[in-house]
Amino acid sequence: MNPCLLALDTSTERMALAVLAPSGRLLCRVDEGGARASERVLPQALQMLHEAGVAVTQIDAVAFGQGPGAFTGLRTACAVAQGLALGRGCAVLPLDSLCLVAEDARPLLDPIDLQGTVWSAVDARMGEVYAASYRCRHDSGGWLVVHAPALYSVAALADLWRREPPAVVVGDACDVHAGALPVSGARCLTGGADRAQALARMALHAWHSGPRLAAHEAMPFYLRDKVALTTAERALERARVG
Repeated sequence: MNPCLLALDTSTERMALAVLAPSGRLLCRVDEGGARASERVLPQALQMLHEAGVAVTQIDAVAFGQGPGAFTGLRTACAVAQGLALGRGCAVLPLDSLCLVAEDARPLLDPIDLQGTVWSAVDARMGEVYAASYRCRHDSGGWLVVHAPALYSVAALADLWRREPPAVVVGDACDVHAGALPVSGARCLTGGADRAQALARMALHAWHSGPRLAAHEAMPFYLRDKVALTTAERALERARVG
């Protein structure tokens, strides 16, 4: 029998949820996230469980996008996962949110693209980028971390990519920082195929490969201590973008 998994990610402006029922039925949903995620994620998750004919007491594990990503979004996903897992007495599965970007792009990449390193690079605002690189594990369907998730200034990431030119870059950083990152020889992919389905695939892989955490062990993965701009910094950012 298939495991019963609930997966949720609120690390970006788009909220992704997935329910894998014991019957094998899969429900996926991508919806508005951002500031509204904290009020929407739990009701939508419970509604999806109901649609799948699954009770909370049947959940085997709750998977959540651990980060890196938006500070409030990471806290929201972790808190909901902890609350549901604590009440159910089930495991929590932490998922790498940058790896999720790569997994979402996987169906759109050519086989040759998946033979090498895939960079996941997402705008982190304040002139910075969350980035990591991975290699596809064709034997297991998972990903091997090459460069661990890190927070780079645009200049630092550009310097790294000049030394190690990327072949494939997924995520929005290349668009947001067009001209500042040396990607002229790389294949750049901003969008994905279906973030919620990618989330479901990662949750199922995590169920089989671990780690499985107790509710109290689940923590967001932050890469930035400073989570807000000052008024002056916001004005400079608006001037830069404008």
